[in-house]
Amino acid sequence: MARWATIAACLAVVVIMLGAWTRLVHAGLGCPDWPGCYGFLTVPQSESSIAIANARFPETPVDVEKGWPEMIHRYAAGTLGLVVFGLAAYAFRHRRVGVPVKLPLFIAGFIVLQGAFGMWTVTLKLWPQVVALHLLGGFTTLSLLTLLSLRLWRRAKAAPRPPAAPGLARFRPWLYGGLLLVVLQIALGAWTAANYAAVACTDLPTCQGQWWPEGMDFRHGFDVAQHVGPNYLGGQLTADGRVAIHVTHRLGAMIVLAYFTVLLALMWRRREASGLDDSIQLVAVVLAAQIALGLANVILHIPLSIAVAHNAMGAGLLLSVIHLVWRHHLLLRTQTASATHTTTIKREVTA
Repeated sequence: MARWATIAACLAVVVIMLGAWTRLVHAGLGCPDWPGCYGFLTVPQSESSIAIANARFPETPVDVEKGWPEMIHRYAAGTLGLVVFGLAAYAFRHRRVGVPVKLPLFIAGFIVLQGAFGMWTVTLKLWPQVVALHLLGGFTTLSLLTLLSLRLWRRAKAAPRPPAAPGLARFRPWLYGGLLLVVLQIALGAWTAANYAAVACTDLPTCQGQWWPEGMDFRHGFDVAQHVGPNYLGGQLTADGRVAIHVTHRLGAMIVLAYFTVLLALMWRRREASGLDDSIQLVAVVLAAQIALGLANVILHIPLSIAVAHNAMGAGLLLSVIHLVWRHHLLLRTQTASATHTTTIKREVTA
């Protein structure tokens, strides 16, 4: 089960990357229906199939090059769903032998909700609110599968508890605060992508030659009550609204970078023999790579490969922070267990 949970987590990363690829090549509406494509299981390619498809959807003629990215993404997401349902079924069947049950069942239910958001993404014509929630749902699915994998591998290997590190106990709320900042930054990235605001600023470190561009419309840019109806492919926001979104995303990246620079430096100084060295270094490396990819996106004007890698590295940053929080949580459990054991011994000796 631990192996399959890990495979599912890796597949979730692939699905996130395929989703980014689909969005970046403007293929989000490559198939105007769901779950098929113009009523077919695959993208229609023969002349007769294309004629039937065009008759069914006269307003959206078949574009094979945009249909395939959308369907490949759906195939991968469907495969992930099957693996998750298999994990949930296995967990439920072996619930009496101590296998985690609640988390696999919750993930299975969440996958159903995520599939619904995938459908609404198409049927509501890339409505930004749904697109952003669908992207966040993908990251949530990945996070849950990662937590399940960590729990299962720890159980399977029966790993010894790590040594207690009293000097690191105080960092618990700050780690959770950092995790929250990463989630908020991912949400900003999702909103930036859903509204096609990534190209609103094409220079660095300024935006359109200004440190604080004039006319930025934050109210319009972060209007979450955009009405349903128009085709949102390419976005409907004004330029000032998109600039506001882009600048906010940049500021969020700077805050995350400054926060983790200080936090990781302080944790590194107090790590002692905690065994957190690798986890701290991993977060630092992934964060540096993500910042570099973000800068490259702007400088090189959103090349497809770098843009997809930026999405994947965002997932990597989230997972590395989750892993650090998990390892730190185990340290605190060890410290609590050691303190309880010591107290018990003292009481027995006194008695």
